[in-house]
Amino acid sequence: MAQQVFPTKGNLISSKKSLALARLGYDLLDRKRNILIREIMLLTNEANELKGSIDKAYADAYAALRAANISLGVISGYAKCVPIEKGLCLSTRSIMGTELVGCELPHKDSRLYYGLSQTDSRLDEAFIKFNEVKELTVKLAQTENNIYRLSVGIRKAGRRANALKNIMIPKYEEQVRFISSALEEKEREEFSRMKVIKSAKLRRSSSRQD
Repeated sequence: MAQQVFPTKGNLISSKKSLALARLGYDLLDRKRNILIREIMLLTNEANELKGSIDKAYADAYAALRAANISLGVISGYAKCVPIEKGLCLSTRSIMGTELVGCELPHKDSRLYYGLSQTDSRLDEAFIKFNEVKELTVKLAQTENNIYRLSVGIRKAGRRANALKNIMIPKYEEQVRFISSALEEKEREEFSRMKVIKSAKLRRSSSRQD
């Protein structure tokens, strides 16, 4: 491919600039990939901790639910009094061009959605425990979604970095070598030609003096 480039000083300058940009692009992509890898490792640790917390929260919540069912009978009627959560707030932030999502439940004053006359503290406990499960589920969903987004960003950065390292940089390096070699050869030929011309002029000058 390099041999198809016409060996001129202009093309040499252009190839050197392209090579410098390719190397800079590779350095930036490699740095981006390392930053995203560090971020995904942090989030992976966070996800593992959340999974442990959410497993315990589910176990506690279902234990509280069983206790409420034993105390009050089937409590599905009371559960229908609790509204479906529709207030999830989403936000985004960027890390090295990779968009990460933030999920947050709006703060609500603690309140019960059912009457107290025919219920007891076991139903209250189940309600509180499942509310904790909901909050942890939102945090885990946010973390796992961001892990996926970071993994996609890492793959993209890796593909682009590898393309620069294995294709574009060698291509421009070869172009620079080819053009530099051709120009040096041309300069040597020009130098030799000038020496021959100068020698011929000196000989003609010497012959005229004789």
